[in-house]
Amino acid sequence: MGDLKGQIALVTGGGRGIGKAVVLMLGRLGAVVMINYRQNRQAAEATLEELMAEGGGGELFPFDVAEESQVEEAVKKIVDRHRKIDILVNNAGVTSDGLLVRLTSEEWDRVIGINLKGTVHCTKAVCRRMIRERYGRIVNFTSVVGQIGNAGQSAYAASKAGIIGFTKAVARELASRGITVNAVAPGFIDTEMTAQLPEKLREEFLRSIPLARFGTSRDVAEVVSFLVGSGASYITGQVINVNGGLYM
Repeated sequence: MGDLKGQIALVTGGGRGIGKAVVLMLGRLGAVVMINYRQNRQAAEATLEELMAEGGGGELFPFDVAEESQVEEAVKKIVDRHRKIDILVNNAGVTSDGLLVRLTSEEWDRVIGINLKGTVHCTKAVCRRMIRERYGRIVNFTSVVGQIGNAGQSAYAASKAGIIGFTKAVARELASRGITVNAVAPGFIDTEMTAQLPEKLREEFLRSIPLARFGTSRDVAEVVSFLVGSGASYITGQVINVNGGLYM
């Protein structure tokens, strides 16, 4: 069926947006995809239905990536059922925008907890099994905001910059076990979030992108599917920018 036939993948935040695009792409390549979500079961179910309608296979796994015990329980269930996890895509993320002086500790902790700690929890839980199998592909989602910063997004930028450092450190730790760890850094992607931006702001963003368009979820999913496939077996510890030239 495809490059990933017989592989088990876990995609966090896989119910909608970029996560959904990744789920469907991996499914088309033959992977059986575990779709994580935290609250929006309806969206996750719709993604699973679409995946299966295309001939793919998958399951739903509701858990909060910020809660380590929930992550470990879910990963144990997946391994008990499928004997392994070959691919982890740490896509789940949130933002809480606002100037630093107005940002509450609760808002800061929520963003760091889901984006950065969530990535740590999932990687830690999954890599134990990957180490035993001496094989694994981990892709973490960072952002152009973690590379260049953005006023009003200090917590988000900090969490995404942290993921870059985490990716490089863990890539060095796991390389000898046949596990690659890379990050994807999207720029402005046409999603539900960017669709809600005022038209004037969208035009301003577009002027800063050399390719003069927003990216699509598929643009990002294509890169993820490459990084988890056989063609990227000699790539690890890298940050792949999918931003239309916004940051070079």
